[in-house]
Amino acid sequence: MESDQRNARIFGVLFLITFVTSIPALALFQPVLDDPAAYIAGGGKDSQIYLGVLLELLLIIANVATAVVVYPILRRQNEVISLGYVAARLVECMFIAAGIVFVLGIVSLRQDDPGASALAVSFAALKDWTFLLGPGFIVGWGNGLILGYLMYSSRLVPRGMAMLGLIGGPLIILAGIGVLLDVWDAGGTVQALATIPEFLWELSLGIYCAVKGFRRDSPILSQATS
Repeated sequence: MESDQRNARIFGVLFLITFVTSIPALALFQPVLDDPAAYIAGGGKDSQIYLGVLLELLLIIANVATAVVVYPILRRQNEVISLGYVAARLVECMFIAAGIVFVLGIVSLRQDDPGASALAVSFAALKDWTFLLGPGFIVGWGNGLILGYLMYSSRLVPRGMAMLGLIGGPLIILAGIGVLLDVWDAGGTVQALATIPEFLWELSLGIYCAVKGFRRDSPILSQATS
């Protein structure tokens, strides 16, 4: 039980780290993403972009670690679905890593070929697509539906909290599909509103687990001590 609670708190802290790294990284990348052509033609803010890259590398580590730390506990509820959560985290991180490469490509163009503005715009567009398909789509399946279901069915956290994941996951997925089909704009009002339940789910999950750990009356924790 105590080992599980320790892992639960580590899991919560790692989830909070994903917030601390992902949100500032997106802000740091804005000079590249807002106007890549102007970025490579101008003075550039390479050190700012490199800091964003570092934060996203830490984000990848934290993402994978959340799945690895909690997997031995969640597998007691459903091993196949728990493995699906690990897989979803890995796929999400693949898209994040691809986005990092495209951002670094724009920085390299600024340093080596400032006239390649069209290529810089293409790299920025590819970075946007990696964000849509990773954090904007796969997260709905992994952190939303899969993790929400596992937490709800295992009662490791309050079920009302887990319902946020079961609601937020489909909303993230539908919002991403809408952007893909050009029904609404990426980052627009519809997509922003659709992310709110998922945002609250992940934030509340991180805080709850970091502070309190898992609920001690969860059946799968009882199994570990029986």
